[in-house]
Amino acid sequence: MRIGLALPQFEFSVPGERPLRWATVLDWAQRAEQLGFGSLWLADHLFWELSRYGGPPEPGASFDPLPALAALARGTTRPRLGTLVLNGPLRPATLLAKALATLDVIADGRLTVGLGAGWYEPEFAAAGLPFPPPGQRLADLADAIETLRRTWSPDELPPSLPPPVQRPCPPIWVGGKGGPKLLDLVARHADGWNTVWQWTPEDYRERLAALDRACATAGRDPTTVTRSLGLYALVGEDERDLRRRFERLQAVSPPGILDRVSLEEWRQGRLVGGVEEVREQLAVWDGLGVAELVVNTGAAPFVAGPRDDVEIVAAACSLLAPWEASELRN
Repeated sequence: MRIGLALPQFEFSVPGERPLRWATVLDWAQRAEQLGFGSLWLADHLFWELSRYGGPPEPGASFDPLPALAALARGTTRPRLGTLVLNGPLRPATLLAKALATLDVIADGRLTVGLGAGWYEPEFAAAGLPFPPPGQRLADLADAIETLRRTWSPDELPPSLPPPVQRPCPPIWVGGKGGPKLLDLVARHADGWNTVWQWTPEDYRERLAALDRACATAGRDPTTVTRSLGLYALVGEDERDLRRRFERLQAVSPPGILDRVSLEEWRQGRLVGGVEEVREQLAVWDGLGVAELVVNTGAAPFVAGPRDDVEIVAAACSLLAPWEASELRN
């Protein structure tokens, strides 16, 4: 199971720094590579706000993921680079195919394309675009996936050039909670399924059963669908250290997100605990066939917690050599 990291991306993403500097994003990416993370991820929003997570409703600026990932491709060498997830309706599929092919070339074949149907209606209004009902957005998403693959085909005309490094094409994952229509789309069109950021193994297992049924209907082997999961992560050396880190996370998180949340509540559906406890949780997810687990160290998506939290997460995920993990504890 590969472990990835959701990078800070929004102007409110790093405690004590607003607006967010690009140098900070690059520094987080390079530190994650040093710690052994196997993939790095950005979201796709014209702007974003935290009201759905209990935070303030004021919209915040965001780095666009495509040029940002191109810059990260030149600033890192090993991790895969991906989007969780691109807002398909905001980007014409043929033009998106051209941009992603170029990005895969720049990244030397390290790109994973996470694609979604869009859900944040204010973005559509700001872009002057209609906000169709969910069924139409899912149908448009299926069409976009097929357009990407067709445009990347070796038989396609020059607009597809240069072709992506990965042949026949970079992997395409669909993001979403996993309702029946979305899982049917995954089974028929996608290479993988990603869902985030709070899941219990029991609830996830139930969704996997639904995915199996969708694959059976589509005549597809469900093991050919890559399973990707995103979870909030908070790790302590022991229970006392975990509580200290949680209290610190409460103090530095945007107002309203963790103000009235206990550590016991924060454990539910998240990767939270001592080092050995988290390793046991990882083994459960590995047993459920999760091929890529993306951790988010802050209290909201693509919001970072304190810098040293990501280091102990890396140790708990066994990304560090034993002597490196020991140094973090000393």
